Amino acid sequence: MREKFNKQLVDLYTSVRDMGILCEKAIDKAAQTILANGQSEETYKSLVKSVNSYEKEIDQKEREIENLCMRLLLHQQPVANDLRTVSSALKLISDMERIGDNASDITELFGYIRNCSETHKIHLSKMFSSTINLVNEAVSTFESKDLEKAKKVIKGDEEIDALFNKVKSNLIKMITEEIDPETCIDLLMVAKYLERIGDHTVNIAEWVVFSITGKHKE
Repeated sequence: MREKFNKQLVDLYTSVRDMGILCEKAIDKAAQTILANGQSEETYKSLVKSVNSYEKEIDQKEREIENLCMRLLLHQQPVANDLRTVSSALKLISDMERIGDNASDITELFGYIRNCSETHKIHLSKMFSSTINLVNEAVSTFESKDLEKAKKVIKGDEEIDALFNKVKSNLIKMITEEIDPETCIDLLMVAKYLERIGDHTVNIAEWVVFSITGKHKE
């Protein structure tokens, strides 16, 4: 019985890891829409198609993991640490699914952006890079059960928040000066979606902490 449970637990870790990789790919493709800004419509549509494809795969992976977790809970009746691992997986995949949604939302916004300055590209690129790294680290801690790394991820969201505040300040200043206000609002929404992705990675890390310690931040 335990051998079968361990095999299914390995399947769970693998599936969560695969879902995390899909999230990273979706964010990366969304980031490329910044570089595609001002280029051909065909290039932009290709990027949107890729992100939407990843989003569908993420949704499918979420359903697969939910089914696996239900089978583990109903047939294997895990206790203590194993029960926390399974219940945490059910929670954190919801945040991962939202990350896929946010990546898709970003690509849609860039379809309306006609002028993204180099300064904003630099700031947003940093936000994209930070969120991808944070997603990678957050998801990896679920399998490694690295408590200190999970806590580091929670702390790391502060970098994304700081970048968001910097972008927000610059864009609000441009809006008040009536410098392409519509584009500024769209760029602000992009930054906000990235901040939300950062928040989702924190949620993932907090559920990992719960799976290890049995304590969850309220």
